[in-house]
Amino acid sequence: MARKKAFLMLEGNNSNGQPFVKVSRRLGLHPIVLSIDPAQYDYIAAESTDAIRVDTNNLDALIRECSRLRATCDIAGITSAKEAFYATAGKLCRHFALPGPNPTSIERCCDKFTQRQLLAEAGVPIPAYRLATNAADIEISAAEIGLPVVLKPTVGVGSSGVRLCRSVDELTKHTTYLLGGGHIWQSSPRVLVEAFAEGQHYIVHIMGNEVFGIEAADFDRPPNFVFRKGIFPAPLTDDEHKRIADVSLSCLRALGLGWGPTCIELRWTRLGPVVIEVNPRLGGGPQHIQLACGVDLIAEHIKLVIGDGCNLRKTHSQFAAWQNLLPDRDGTLEWINGDNLAATISGVAEVTLYVEPNTPIVRKGDRRDFLGYVIAVSPSRAQAEEILQRAIDLIGWSIVPFPIEQEQSPASHTSAPVQVPAGKG
Repeated sequence: MARKKAFLMLEGNNSNGQPFVKVSRRLGLHPIVLSIDPAQYDYIAAESTDAIRVDTNNLDALIRECSRLRATCDIAGITSAKEAFYATAGKLCRHFALPGPNPTSIERCCDKFTQRQLLAEAGVPIPAYRLATNAADIEISAAEIGLPVVLKPTVGVGSSGVRLCRSVDELTKHTTYLLGGGHIWQSSPRVLVEAFAEGQHYIVHIMGNEVFGIEAADFDRPPNFVFRKGIFPAPLTDDEHKRIADVSLSCLRALGLGWGPTCIELRWTRLGPVVIEVNPRLGGGPQHIQLACGVDLIAEHIKLVIGDGCNLRKTHSQFAAWQNLLPDRDGTLEWINGDNLAATISGVAEVTLYVEPNTPIVRKGDRRDFLGYVIAVSPSRAQAEEILQRAIDLIGWSIVPFPIEQEQSPASHTSAPVQVPAGKG
């Protein structure tokens, strides 16, 4: 009997773990999730996925578990859909002589201050920045750079703890939140204070050393940086595309990247492209990219992991417009509907809701705020955006304020367009 070709995945979450499991099975692999607590992931039960409880923060424990697995199956590849464990996956790949990223490069990239230092040394355009470990440092750094500034933890994802501070009061308030116990730190408290770069926000998707595509994205209302909507591919001139691609590839060289996926966020300022962040992983929710051009970046990533090589040839060319559904207040979600009707519109490719009625809604100012999303596809950019808006207009919800605010009437919300500044700092 042939031995199973195991595809090992360290952790993951309920949004990105499931696609990796499904795609790996489609490629003839046997997915196994290694997790410190497999019960936290709904998709493991939903997909009847094998899971092993192991301390994923302990490299030796992971090596022992992988060695045990090799007695019963062939390990085809190891990776993680979660950035915090991607370097660990790289270390396991090196130990077992499997294809994978350079773990040292991943670790340096995941520390935003170290990343900034390496980019600056290589001459990559980035915002002015300072490192702060206490309130006094933050105040001095902000004064040196000049308001507005962005405060962000040096380690973290999904814009958690990231805020635009336009005044001294906002600076003080967010400093207190970060250093006063409000923020859950993944490491010792270190804050990056950086100048706010204004301009359209772009996301560059790279596989290996190839710029695969560029999308434009906008954010909801400041001071938070919560993705609201975007379109792939971005409307760019040939010169703009080349300048963004050139800057993005210079980031790979500066950070020692170039294996597997990289997602780079930047803004087009009055001085041209300025790099905001380099993420050594796939960009969130790459299904809209597959809808636009026919390339499944998750599948191509897995192929690299198992040593098969990837194929980035685009099979068609359309525009994919997407929008996240965002609450306008805290409270209890009384109802949400219209998604089934929106899904019937020609050109709407996907309508997904993350929440159900009676769910408490407490906005965090990061990606955890999403209620769901809609994706529309068309050969025309204008038509894709028009279809998307028609679908969004059909989806509505009601959020009842928590008891302390019950003197206010419940808020019924339909997703009317919100004017927001372009991009993210």
